[in-house]
Amino acid sequence: MAVMEDEMTDSVNNPDAENTFDTLVVLDNPASIEAEAIRGLRTRVMARHVREGRRALTLCAATANVGCTFVAANLATAVAQIGIKTALVDADLRQPGVAHFFPETDSSRGLADYLSDPLMTIDDIIRPSVQPSLSIVPAGTLVANPQELLSSERFKGFVDQMLREFDLTIFDTTPSSSCTDAQRIATVGVYSLIVARRHKSFVKDITTLTNLLRADRSVVVGTVLNDF
Repeated sequence: MAVMEDEMTDSVNNPDAENTFDTLVVLDNPASIEAEAIRGLRTRVMARHVREGRRALTLCAATANVGCTFVAANLATAVAQIGIKTALVDADLRQPGVAHFFPETDSSRGLADYLSDPLMTIDDIIRPSVQPSLSIVPAGTLVANPQELLSSERFKGFVDQMLREFDLTIFDTTPSSSCTDAQRIATVGVYSLIVARRHKSFVKDITTLTNLLRADRSVVVGTVLNDF
């Protein structure tokens, strides 16, 4: 696996992927090596990202089924566990997955609804205190025009407000192989972290995604390898 940046490179080892791939391991199995790897990633995010004043992090994947949502949900939870005011935004408006990790959270209205309805406010879609210090913005209603919504000035205003309200906002995104949604989100949020998976991700796809993100003026801060 090619290293995108020297700044932040991590791996999440998972010898039993079928049992933990879709769980919050930092809560359900905090003593596991997967949870420890997430906490190691949290340390790097705190030391090399949040403490430098960076308030956004877009998690991107070149292809599907590499564990991008798994990393996003667990990292957001882990950061919140140390008292950092954190928001997790499900910005995958095509096949959202964040709600699976927080099944008791109302996901009937979310980002897509807010972007479609100028009368809605951010408070209408933020689910506060899902965990201590953790708020969630669900994807909301599936729409036919996600790319147009994410390219709107209203989305840019949404991101600006989230960055003012939270110490760290993490965006989960659609795989770049299917659309350019992730590139748009990473451009607005500026900083991106690429998630890959052993035996699923290819160097050429990661390189292509890195080049696309950089061309759109997103700063790729590192990679995470899900070692499933």
